[in-house]
Amino acid sequence: MKITPEQLRAEYEAARAYKQRIGVYDTAQRNERFFIGDQWYGVNAPRDLDKPVFNILKRVVAYFVATVVSDDVAVSISDLYGEDSLEDVSRQLTAVIETASIKDKNRDVIRNAAVDGDGCLYLYFDPDRETGQAVRGAIAAEVIDNTNLHFGNPYCDEVEKQPYLIAAVRRRLPEIRAEAMRHGMCREDAMLIQSDMDTNGEETDADDTRATMLVRFWKERDENGIPRVHLMKTVGDQVIMKPTNLGYRRYPFAWFSWDKVKNSYHGQAAVTGLLPNQIFVNKLFAMSMEHVKAMAFPKVIYNRDMVAGKWNNDIGAAIAVSGDPNRAVASGFRAPDMSAQVLQMIDKVISYTRETMGANDVILGNVQPDNTSAILAVQKSAIVPLELQRMAFYRYMEDVVRIILDIMACDYGVRMTRSEQGQPIQTDFSKLAGMELRTNVDVGASSYWSELMQVQTLDRLFERGILSDAALYLESVPSSYIRNKDKIIESIKKQQASLGGEEAAE
Repeated sequence: MKITPEQLRAEYEAARAYKQRIGVYDTAQRNERFFIGDQWYGVNAPRDLDKPVFNILKRVVAYFVATVVSDDVAVSISDLYGEDSLEDVSRQLTAVIETASIKDKNRDVIRNAAVDGDGCLYLYFDPDRETGQAVRGAIAAEVIDNTNLHFGNPYCDEVEKQPYLIAAVRRRLPEIRAEAMRHGMCREDAMLIQSDMDTNGEETDADDTRATMLVRFWKERDENGIPRVHLMKTVGDQVIMKPTNLGYRRYPFAWFSWDKVKNSYHGQAAVTGLLPNQIFVNKLFAMSMEHVKAMAFPKVIYNRDMVAGKWNNDIGAAIAVSGDPNRAVASGFRAPDMSAQVLQMIDKVISYTRETMGANDVILGNVQPDNTSAILAVQKSAIVPLELQRMAFYRYMEDVVRIILDIMACDYGVRMTRSEQGQPIQTDFSKLAGMELRTNVDVGASSYWSELMQVQTLDRLFERGILSDAALYLESVPSSYIRNKDKIIESIKKQQASLGGEEAAE
């Protein structure tokens, strides 16, 4: 398939037009400002007006993120047909998740989904990353904003069903030129690449020396009829990287939406519909503070005809009057108090906003823990509405795992890994080709497969006599619990062999 920079630019402009039509750029910018506390931006208010911010959204969103990823995620993979042992692959998968900081990036993905509507993780093979072996290269991950990834079919939210994906990346000119020359562009042509103001929804200034690189991903069938992911990079009308076959079966993007919207790949953020509530609270507080400043202190009303000079509020100062000073010259005046309904309304709006978001004072820790059992019950019941997001997050993690397996099969080759006993072994990762198609991936809270529960279960089986082989028991115990486990197992097997020989001799 021949793709020109002009065709890619046309596809990109059509995708941007869709995002602008449904308000993705404006919504993301506004939600981000409200989340970080810049909630008076663009308001036409007097310069001397106090602009209080009572950010009820940030704390609730932080609670959402902490709840969805509160448990350490564990991954269990197995061959659906039972043909291959995947223990070494599971250990390497765990190492990739750790070294690529995927668990840390997951928090950013969930946060982006709650604030902007969608979160995205891009996984790729970094050939320059050190591995501690003669072989270089490892899997890396990067969080992508939902404004920077464009689906070929915007009415479908499934990544693998897309005809193509376009990632728009703002990069500095020296980086773009260096990459272009690495891919075969001559220096003269590379120096012709200039910066642009195609900010892709970002806020920038006139001195921005970056340019927008468009990266297109699509699939083409190889000679065996298997769809393979291809990649192409352009800046303006210049081709930075010609169409290249990556060899992957899956697109290297994992997509997560907070609340799905029918017939659109963009989801609904948790805070979008509640911004008017936040604005109302801030404005009412600002007017209340202005009333207190203007009316809280008594005012003096005096007869100007009887006061010879100006009124003096200095302590102990004499005031000159005309006529009899015993006559009433002035009196104090106090304005009516502000209606208590104002503060009651503010409290009600804050309370109702939190409740409609699925949060309340109990789960946010704003009550004294007098009845801990009742508080725990309320907290558990309050988490139930977030189960939909938790299940969507687990599915997102399954996609991440399958993408990692796909990249490992194409780019890892033969590498040294370690067995469960800690012995170095050679692993050919090319055997994983197509593994993501017949692999059962289970994702859940790590307590489902925690080492502690595994040891406790083994203990009960051993105590009840269901498991009587000491060597098998030790082989099933995680290596981190017993030092020199392989030597102990070897010693037990020797004892069992010697006892078996003595019984045979008798």
